[in-house]
Amino acid sequence: MLLSSKLLPDIIWLTAPLAVALSIIGMQYTKTLHPPGGATALIAVSGSESIIDLGYLYVLFPVLSGVFVLLLVALIVNYMTSQRIYPSDGSFLGIFKWFTKPIRNQSKKIKHIRFNMKK
Repeated sequence: MLLSSKLLPDIIWLTAPLAVALSIIGMQYTKTLHPPGGATALIAVSGSESIIDLGYLYVLFPVLSGVFVLLLVALIVNYMTSQRIYPSDGSFLGIFKWFTKPIRNQSKKIKHIRFNMKK
């Protein structure tokens, strides 16, 4: 079980806002404020028995796996074209080069063809 539900297990009117407030404070402190983070904390405290039975595994399986999938999609999509680079320092470029290099080359060819057609 999560910390707030262990400390105050039967007081949902207190544990739910406490979980959301603590998650918002943590996100503001790390400058990563994201409203679904508060909703995730709320679900963890006030969710069904199956979610509460997961305890801290709730953070690993539905939440962390979703974060990794979203990050992977964001990196692939942002490296597909030669105009966009995310993150801006290019630190992940080497990891996805095998996948993004052919796509970027094709993107450059298409851009070159379109540029020449406008002339």
